[in-house]
Amino acid sequence: MKMDIRSPSAGIEQQGCPLPIKDYKTIQLAHGSGGLLSRDLIKRVLLPAFGNSKLNVLNDQAELDMRRGRISFTTDSFVVDPIFFPGGNIGDLAVNGTVNDLATGGAQPKWMSVGFILEEGFPMADFQRVVESMAVAARRAGVLVVTGDTKVVNQGKGDGIFINTSGIGIIHHKLRISADNLRVGDKLIVTGTVGDHGICILSQREQFALDLDISSDTACLHELVAALIDSVGGAIHALRDPTRGGVAAVLNEFAESSRVGIEIDENLIPVKKAVAGACEVLGIDPLHIANEGKLIVVVSSDVAQEALSVCHDFELGKAASIIGEVVSRHPGTVVARTILGSERMILLPVGEQLPRIC
Repeated sequence: MKMDIRSPSAGIEQQGCPLPIKDYKTIQLAHGSGGLLSRDLIKRVLLPAFGNSKLNVLNDQAELDMRRGRISFTTDSFVVDPIFFPGGNIGDLAVNGTVNDLATGGAQPKWMSVGFILEEGFPMADFQRVVESMAVAARRAGVLVVTGDTKVVNQGKGDGIFINTSGIGIIHHKLRISADNLRVGDKLIVTGTVGDHGICILSQREQFALDLDISSDTACLHELVAALIDSVGGAIHALRDPTRGGVAAVLNEFAESSRVGIEIDENLIPVKKAVAGACEVLGIDPLHIANEGKLIVVVSSDVAQEALSVCHDFELGKAASIIGEVVSRHPGTVVARTILGSERMILLPVGEQLPRIC
C-alpha cells in the first residue's frame, strides 16, 4: 500500500488510525481500558467531583489515618431502574444508601469507595449528572470518596450504569445497637411516611395511568441518628433503614433475631394519600414497599416520647410516629392491629415485588 511519506498525518489517516479523541458524548469501551481515555475520564469527570488529598494521589488504595476504637464497614450495589427519578437518581441514592447503612450502626460516616460499571454508549452528560449528584450528597454527609474504579462493558451487555460502593465509619460510642437487642416493652418509631421511594420508582417505570405526585425520599440520615444517640444514648436498642422489603422485612428480622413478638397499629403508620391510593389500586401492602430516607428506631419505653421529639426537630422526621411495641407474646412474629380493629400477621414479602428498586 502506498503512503505519502511527506505527510505523516496523511499516512495515519489513510491507515484508518485517527488521532485520539477525548471529547466523546457517550461512554466508549476505551474509557474502561486503563489507558488514555480512562485517565481522561478520571481527570475530567471524577476528580473535579470527588477530589481530595486521599483520592488525588490516584493509588490503587487509600491510606487512611485511624485512631484506636471501633469502625463500621459496609458495601452495597445500586442498579435502580430508571436511573433518574423525581427526588434523586442512582448517584445520590448510592451515597445516601451507603451513609445510612453506616449510620444505623451508630457510626459517623467518613470514607467511601465508588465503582462504576458503564455500558458503551451511555451518554457522557448523564454520567456527569450522576457523578455531580454523588459529589453533592457526599459533601452533605461529610464523607470523602477516597478510591474507586471504572469498568466499561460492550453495548447491549449492560444497562447504562451500575454503581458499587463501600463505606467506612467511626464508632465513637460504646452502645450496642443491633437487631438482636430488642427488649419486651420497647417502643418502635418510624421516622416518616413509608413507601415513598418504591411507589415513585414503580410509577416512573410503569408509567401509571394515575395522577401521582410522589418523589423518592432518598436522604442521608446520619445527623438524625447522631442526635438520637446524643439525646437518649443507650436507650436505643436497634436502628434500621427499611429499604428492600420495607418496614415488614425490618420488623420480621427484629422479631426473629431477638426472639420477641412485635405488635404495631396500622392507624399510627404514616402513609401519604397518594402512596396509599397507589398501593390500594395495585394490591400492594405499603409495609412491603422500599424506603430510602426513613428509619425504624427501637427504644426503651421511658424515652420514647423524647426520641420522638428529637425526630420531629428534623425536617426528615416531621412525620415520625410511635407505631408499636415489643411484646413477649408470639415470639418471632409481627402482628398488626388493622383499621377495622382486627389483627393480621405481617409476613415477609414473597419473591421480588419490585426488582431494581435501589
